[in-house]
Parts: sequence; structure tokens; C-alpha cells
Amino acid sequence: MTSGTLLYRAKKPPALRLSSDASPNKPGESVHIRGHADAPVTLEEYGDFQCPPCGKLAGPIKELEKDYGNSLRVIFHNFPLIVHQHAIRAACAAEAAGLQGKFWEMHDAIYNEQAQWSKAPDVQPLFNAYAGLLGLDVKRFQEDMNSDKIKERVSTDQKHGASLGIQTTPTIFLNNRAVDPVDLAPDRLRKLVDAAVKEAALGKASPVATAPAK
Repeated sequence: MTSGTLLYRAKKPPALRLSSDASPNKPGESVHIRGHADAPVTLEEYGDFQCPPCGKLAGPIKELEKDYGNSLRVIFHNFPLIVHQHAIRAACAAEAAGLQGKFWEMHDAIYNEQAQWSKAPDVQPLFNAYAGLLGLDVKRFQEDMNSDKIKERVSTDQKHGASLGIQTTPTIFLNNRAVDPVDLAPDRLRKLVDAAVKEAALGKASPVATAPAK
């Protein structure tokens, strides 16, 4: 455990193969983004819905979104680990809700109720209940959860994350730079976001290059 945050590992991770000017986004593919499109700071997460540290970080990340407003946008990618029995089903539930325009609402509900569904022998009734509370067409939701289309979306996220060298959750990038695991404690992550927002504001206020001295 480091700074109150435990990383869940599939196996010992290699160094992330992501340079500071490379994007972990998947060009041309649908990604889940919450926040202003022109936000100067992007927090990008590869998460597992059944991972307790991911669940504990979900609330603080949402608080960051609220506090920094148009200065911060958040992107989420599924990275369910095989050590978690219901992680793939939870990812499919979020993606199925996304087909009805409620990905983030289901994302929040699943994390909020993690302690309940993660111990259930059958998660489908609970996910159906969340879908109903969100006003979704529950029959369609259940069909979509079991569809090849949704399973492929989750699999694509997993493969993309693996191609970056990701093997732990949560893995977070801040403006395309991997956040060190010791900085995933909520207070330390907030400091990093705050510094990034201030740096972006300073960059906008100052010219990139100055005129040569005469």
C-alpha cells in the first residue's frame, strides 16, 4: 500500500510506453469524456469497476471535476482485471448504459455501489436495478450487456491499455503523462491537477517565444 492507495496488479508491470507528447487516446474510436472539450488539463484513467482503489478514487476525481470546472476534463477507459470476478460484467454494464446515453451515470452508480454488487453471486439483477433507476430501457440494457458489440468495446479498451504497458488499476495519465503510483492518493493527485491547471494558465498568459533583444 502506498499513500493510502493500493494498486491491483495482473502481474508486475513494465514501465509505461507512453512519451510526454503521445496520446493514450484511441484515435477514431468512441471514448468516454466528461468535461469541456477545450479544457487545458486532461485526466485519463484506465480503471476496473471492481477494484477497491478505483472505487475510492472515483469520488475524489468527481470532486476535482466540480472544483476545476472547464479547466479539467476526464476520460475513462475500461481495464477489468481477471482477478476480479465481476469486473468485465461491470464494464459491460457501463458500456451498455452508454448506448442509451448514460455511461457516466452508470459509471458513478457502479462505483458508488461497489461494496454491494462486488459480493453478489449474480450481478445482473443489481445492474438491471441501477439501469431502471437511471431511467434506461432495462430489457434493451440487458440485451446490450450480453451483446458481442459491447464485449468487443471492453476488449478493445483492455488491448489498448495493454499496448501502453498498463497492468495495474487505477492507472492515470495527466496531460498524457503517467501519474506515479505514490501520487494517486486523493490529496496528492489534487496537487498535481492544481499545478497542471496553474501551469496551463501561465502558458496562456505568457508568450511561447520572446522577441530577440535589440
